[in-house]
Amino acid sequence: MVAVRFALAFSVLLGACPWAFAQTREEKVRNDKKEIEAEGRWIYNDFAAARDEARRSGKPILAVLRCIPCEECVKLDEEVIRQDPLIKKHLDSFVRVRLVSTNGLDLSIFQFDTDQSFAVFFLEADGTVLGRFGTRSHRTDWRGDVSVEGLARAMEKALALHAGYPGNQATLKAKTGPKPAYPSPEKMPPLAGKFGPQLDYQGNVVKSCIHCHQIGDAARELALKQSGPLDDRTLFPFPHPKSIGLTLDPAHCATVLAVEDSSPAAKAGLKPGDNLATLQGQPLLSIADVQWVLNAASPEGASIQGTVSRDGRESPFTLDLPKGWRHRDDFAWRASTWGLRRAALGGIFFKPGTGANQGKLVIEHVGAFAPHDVAKRAGFQKGDVLVSWDGKADFTRETDLICHMLQTRAGNREPVRVTIQRDGVEKELKLATNR
Repeated sequence: MVAVRFALAFSVLLGACPWAFAQTREEKVRNDKKEIEAEGRWIYNDFAAARDEARRSGKPILAVLRCIPCEECVKLDEEVIRQDPLIKKHLDSFVRVRLVSTNGLDLSIFQFDTDQSFAVFFLEADGTVLGRFGTRSHRTDWRGDVSVEGLARAMEKALALHAGYPGNQATLKAKTGPKPAYPSPEKMPPLAGKFGPQLDYQGNVVKSCIHCHQIGDAARELALKQSGPLDDRTLFPFPHPKSIGLTLDPAHCATVLAVEDSSPAAKAGLKPGDNLATLQGQPLLSIADVQWVLNAASPEGASIQGTVSRDGRESPFTLDLPKGWRHRDDFAWRASTWGLRRAALGGIFFKPGTGANQGKLVIEHVGAFAPHDVAKRAGFQKGDVLVSWDGKADFTRETDLICHMLQTRAGNREPVRVTIQRDGVEKELKLATNR
């Protein structure tokens, strides 16, 4: 969920949070609201009010999406962020709003990678997106993707874009995506009737919250109800720049740190130290803006036009993405992958093997309860080493295994033959997936 682990790192790096672990989860949620509203520096969970204030003040909006405090996390404390001088000097230039749930969230504006750990939107009062900040490429570790320094620089660039608005409106148009199928999360069929458009502070506020990852969960659940193969957009949302051979510097605005040999990025002529100024005409504030452009690119192949700043000069470049390019990405870390594991693997969670099992997949967990218990009932156990799956013995990533089942094998109802090794002995099992 948004901001859980990024929040913890902020608190460790920038100062200790006053955090009463003796409180119940409900108390933490309610006290968080009380404290932020009493302080008065942030609008709390009310985007409409932030837009009204932005219209009155002429300031851009800084919208931070984070989870409401829970037992498992330390909140992203705005007092901690303000104490960092890089952030503090820019905060008063924005209308600041904390969105602590996605109930009622306007999905025509807030389109982002819902599995990431920290999300920021820079917006005009009319809803125009100036840029995005935040990403994630690992279940727990964000350090290679985002930083306080990077956020500060994104804030600076957002303010510069705001100063040029509406003269630069045409270059910002593509930062807003197409009209969504459902206007807000609680309207999505898997969530409808279970949640309302607002948090229920009169009842159990914790249970009333729609978490960010539940938007992705719902979208994948809808896709899984279809009979055909899942498309690459569904399986590989918001591809990480590493999928095209780019490692970006988390402390700067879309600045190249490393380029993988023979990758699309290398073939485009990109080099370490390059600042990606634009992609498809869009100004870039961060890695999240790069992912936004990649997310819009066709899985069947695309040519992305960009400009790069190098040695004080801007030059054009073309990034050619071949058919199937998204498969270089890895989605196994995503919270939303649990639904895919249920449909494709019968509830198995694989992890890469180590030691003697290096290069192999090893079962880390087998679902114990329906509908995630199909593999358990078929005889699979934690610690089983994958030898072959559906006649293929070259699966080294869980992502590729899931793709095989949901794309190549879609519609095939025959049980899958799986060979595993357990206690040094090979054993063949049959798995009837329950998509």
